[in-house]
Amino acid sequence: MEYYTLLLLGFLVGMQHALEADHLAAVAAMSAGRSSRRALVIRGGVWGLGHTLTLLSICGVLLIFGETIPPRTEALLELLVGVMLILLGANVLRSLWQKRPHFHVHEHEDGIRHVHAHIHGEKGTPHCQSVHSHEHRGLGLRRALAVGMVHGAAGSAGLLVLAAAADSLLNAVGFVLAFGLGSILGMAALSFVASYPLRFLERCTSGFNAATTASIGCAAVIIGCGLFAGSLGAL
Repeated sequence: MEYYTLLLLGFLVGMQHALEADHLAAVAAMSAGRSSRRALVIRGGVWGLGHTLTLLSICGVLLIFGETIPPRTEALLELLVGVMLILLGANVLRSLWQKRPHFHVHEHEDGIRHVHAHIHGEKGTPHCQSVHSHEHRGLGLRRALAVGMVHGAAGSAGLLVLAAAADSLLNAVGFVLAFGLGSILGMAALSFVASYPLRFLERCTSGFNAATTASIGCAAVIIGCGLFAGSLGAL
């Protein structure tokens, strides 16, 4: 295979790799309630960077010494990803529960009644005294980097098989780098696209927004449990 063809293949496979369910669940869970377009794109790119750093480190060392990752170790890394997803999803649900979404029935002067749902984070504060101002939280880049690194470690075994098809160590490392670049751009692009529906949800009623956030948390927990169970059986 020609060198540039190999790089293109690595880039495309990396973009596809970024769209796997466990990756999407992790980034969605980290982004729940923090959905500014800039934050989402940066967080997705940093996830890809952490993913690439781990892949390059592990695959580079193993390629130099001609070693492979044992199936048991691969299963253990996948199990770790499952645990991480469960914790991310549980954190989303915990945060949502602390905000306690609640509903009220309002009646206007014309006699029309409707249900109004909203969320207040202040514990024990009367509704009329709830503070509606808020501070913007950090971008969560450290967590995104750490989560990406864990995913990179779990995905290194499969990438190593592809990289070993290269005819030289330099080409193999180039393939890993192209794969990593593809995963960075793929996740950043996906985050940019996802920012549009997420920004729309922020403008909807808080009850609908809370339901969407709860769905993201539950999805992360379910996918994490599936990975955990599948990896546990391979140990």
